[in-house]
Amino acid sequence: MKKLLLLSILLSNYCFSQDLKFDKKFSDAVDKWIAFDKDENDSTYIYGFIYIDEQAGFTFDYGSRFKVNQNTVEKLPNEMESSIKSRLSPNTANVHILSENEVKQLNLPNQPDWLKFYKTNDNTVSYYKNIGYHYNAVGASQNAIEPLLKGYKIEPHYEGLEFELSYAYNATKNHEKAIEILNNAIENDPENFWFLRELGFAYKNLGNFEKAEETYNKGIAISNDKNQKAEMAINMAQSYFQLKNKQKFEEWANITKQYTEKGSQFDQYIEYWRENWDK
Repeated sequence: MKKLLLLSILLSNYCFSQDLKFDKKFSDAVDKWIAFDKDENDSTYIYGFIYIDEQAGFTFDYGSRFKVNQNTVEKLPNEMESSIKSRLSPNTANVHILSENEVKQLNLPNQPDWLKFYKTNDNTVSYYKNIGYHYNAVGASQNAIEPLLKGYKIEPHYEGLEFELSYAYNATKNHEKAIEILNNAIENDPENFWFLRELGFAYKNLGNFEKAEETYNKGIAISNDKNQKAEMAINMAQSYFQLKNKQKFEEWANITKQYTEKGSQFDQYIEYWRENWDK
């Protein structure tokens, strides 16, 4: 009986411990109540709800503040008279996702009633594409794949969808899947240089430099964006620098310089690689 009582006490302490851990990226806390860490000289925490506005992106809806007592979190009166929403950027600090118990202690619903107005078309291709875009934009491509695939199953050639999905696959090193998506996309829209840019990147990272060169050459030929031409070219220059293939490096270095200004970042990369070729 004593052992059982001791175990019960230990479990209780574990369940009600308010050791808040701010170790989650906001992009992993969508549709969750969260808290931001307090300032060093502050005794209270800001809490609220994170969601994705289909048009504006990741958004924090301010709830109020709370303080931590020994075993509970205690909600403080909301000092704001109106709703405050803040857009979140990639450099937003990590958050603490409120536990089910903490949500109950703060007397919060599982999700706020107003959230439904942001999900009126949440089963449409446009919604899935936009959600995937916002995940990609903040570097959370691992979270972009699921909604993008849902949209892809409905209408694979929906504008922008194939690019976002292939970008997410490339960003998560699923280059073979990116190639599969892009080959279908290019068959449908062969003049889209964005598809060729992503396809060249996939081949490059798989070590298929011949296919990467072929693809980037096609992309450069049809693009009217000098910066994108330079980016495709410098990707190949970088590969041949790493391979120490001087002839191919100079070929792509010179192509890069055709489309970038002297002293630009791309130009500086080329000169740095030339100066450090033997190091």
